[in-house]
Amino acid sequence: MSLLSKLRCITVDVTGTLIAYKGELGDYYCMAAKAVGLPCPDYTRVHEGFKIAYTDMAQKYPCFGFSKMPNIAWWKTCVRDSFVKAGYDYDEETFEKVFRRIYSTFGSAAPYSVFQDSRPFLRWAREKGLIVGLVSNAEYRYQEVILPALGLNKGEWDFGVFSGMEGIEEPDPRIYKLALERAGNNIAPEEVLHIGDSMRKDYVPAKSIGMHALLLDRFKTEAAKDWREAGAVVLPDLVAVQQLLESDKLKC
Repeated sequence: MSLLSKLRCITVDVTGTLIAYKGELGDYYCMAAKAVGLPCPDYTRVHEGFKIAYTDMAQKYPCFGFSKMPNIAWWKTCVRDSFVKAGYDYDEETFEKVFRRIYSTFGSAAPYSVFQDSRPFLRWAREKGLIVGLVSNAEYRYQEVILPALGLNKGEWDFGVFSGMEGIEEPDPRIYKLALERAGNNIAPEEVLHIGDSMRKDYVPAKSIGMHALLLDRFKTEAAKDWREAGAVVLPDLVAVQQLLESDKLKC
């Protein structure tokens, strides 16, 4: 039996699968600093500072501070620490101005772009009668602000499971179990295909609860060779996913 004929639901990762960041982190930190009359921070130092600060916050307060601290406070601490670790310790008034611009920017469509095949694929899946869900390690603004601003409205998908709103994040398999619940209609794991771009966060946990899964390698990553050797189906984009599903070559 072909996989498509058995599927009732498709879940899709967001960042790296449906959308991508535009430019570099330093671009947005630089714009925010220059807007309040400060020189542009060093891109490399800010980027490295952010990686350390983000990792630290994610460990201390997972899921963007879910139930522990407000989303804006989580990001404010993260951004402040990013600057400090990069060697920029602004006074409180100055930092507040810079932070507000950064927080506003990343809560809009400005830093993101939608892959050209994203909307057509989501529409194709729904036309096939499939329930479409989004599963992402992302905060509430993705669902309420960012995705709608990018034109990925609820008309393109049926439900979303975002870590910052649920208190569970990938690679915890529970986030995929929650997706099954949100899909409703007593959908079984073997009736769901999950599409993502991470072996650790997408493929392994989805497969562990009985879902089908495949990976996208949009950026030709070195890790894709290991994914294939581990038995994963790896495709370049969502056009290839649709073509493979329609070809009936994927069996269940």
